[in-house]
Amino acid sequence: MMEPTPEVLAAVLARAADGVQVLAVKALTGGASSATYAVDAERAGAAWPLILQCAAAGEVPEGAMPKAHQAALQQLAGRHGVPVADVVAVLEPGDGLGEGFIMARVAGEALAPKWLKLPEYAAAREALTGQCAAVLARLHAVPISEVAGLKLPGGRIGKAHARMFENYRSFGVDSPVFDLAFAWLAERCGDAEPSAIVHGDFRSGNFIIDQHGLAALLDWELAHLGEGAEDLGWLCANAWRFGVWQKPVGGFGEREALYEAYEAAGGAHVDRGRAHMWEVWGTLRWGLACLQMGHDHVSGRVRSVERAAIGRRVSEVELDLLHLIRFGGI
Repeated sequence: MMEPTPEVLAAVLARAADGVQVLAVKALTGGASSATYAVDAERAGAAWPLILQCAAAGEVPEGAMPKAHQAALQQLAGRHGVPVADVVAVLEPGDGLGEGFIMARVAGEALAPKWLKLPEYAAAREALTGQCAAVLARLHAVPISEVAGLKLPGGRIGKAHARMFENYRSFGVDSPVFDLAFAWLAERCGDAEPSAIVHGDFRSGNFIIDQHGLAALLDWELAHLGEGAEDLGWLCANAWRFGVWQKPVGGFGEREALYEAYEAAGGAHVDRGRAHMWEVWGTLRWGLACLQMGHDHVSGRVRSVERAAIGRRVSEVELDLLHLIRFGGI
């Protein structure tokens, strides 16, 4: 796989527009499965700031959604009123860069610890609960038939629970708290068929925030078919409050305000007990991600101090789970 040099990206962008020059390409902090680059380009002499996101290993992991399909879903969501970055070009095999796509670079702040705490984002934080609720209501209302041609993972909730438990057991670690959480969820999650398109990672840290609030929703790589309330529960997990733990909705809002705004925006009625179940589910899911990160380092698969440090956060998740199960919230 080639490096995304200005020359290579200029050739890709030539398919989307005339008179394109790429001045610089800068690697940004990426996730476990994606590499992200800031691309400084010009189009007909005017600045054209872009973002390149591609699979870190050239291809997405087996069973994951292809990058071209992620781009298509992002565009579809945009057509339904979800604020997203416009997709400019999708990488092709001949480009030599693996799977990925180029999108517009949306102005704003992506680092949640900044926009959650800096005074200049106070108005944005006030507006954000209602904006997030409206965005999720729009996304969950998109007919599943519209993504029939995309490889979105999905399946019954009971099977998702079983897969998650199997993944947990694969690490060879016994956590009494995780065992309790799995048993608690098994009694409550049921085995319903998917009913909505779920973003899968809707949280602080995946938003671009400007002075008015939510400017763009990022990172669609975990999107799948499931139950809309899953996105509500994931947004409320303690991990995504970035220290502002008193505000359960992403570090900026209250649960009841989120649920009421979601319903007012056309979303389905929120069963509060069901939303709580999904918050426990999301917290456990984050705990398994921490376990995976720690295992990556200890096993030697990916030697990384950062992953080892995240792995130590399993103990924090255990405390969160006990508090959620015993008291119903954090």
